[in-house]
Amino acid sequence: MSAHGQFNPKTESGLGNSYLDALALVERLHRLLLDVIKDEFERVGVLEINAVQGLLLFNIGDNEVTAGELKTRGYYQGSNVSYNLKKLVDLDFMHHQRCDIDRRSVRVRLTEKGRHIRDVVSGLFDRHATGMDEKNVLNEVSLDEITMTLKRLERYWSDQIRYIY
Repeated sequence: MSAHGQFNPKTESGLGNSYLDALALVERLHRLLLDVIKDEFERVGVLEINAVQGLLLFNIGDNEVTAGELKTRGYYQGSNVSYNLKKLVDLDFMHHQRCDIDRRSVRVRLTEKGRHIRDVVSGLFDRHATGMDEKNVLNEVSLDEITMTLKRLERYWSDQIRYIY
């Protein structure tokens, strides 16, 4: 029996177990990233928004985007991004404007308040990068290897969605 659920002889192999461990780690890391952002927000007194919304502001950056573009980039799910964009607009972290060409589509960009949050998250990530390097946790080469591996996994999963169903 696997620690990840039901016994499955196909996943009891070394690669199967490693794959399940990697999946669990990716999920834990995402939750932990959100906790790290939440703690930073509490430290600097950002109380109006949550970590998911802060990460959304960081990912938008200086761009002007639609909800569809954010979904296409793979950052967020449909209802999740729509809800969070509306909330961020209501709280004045983002401007929104209907597209001239497609009136159903709304383009958003950060306000000054939103850019402040983007800068808070960016500063946090910069401090982490410096700290990991200084403490020899990770260096640029090892991060590049991790990134390449995760991109291969992303490509594999994308291919599964496109070609299996």
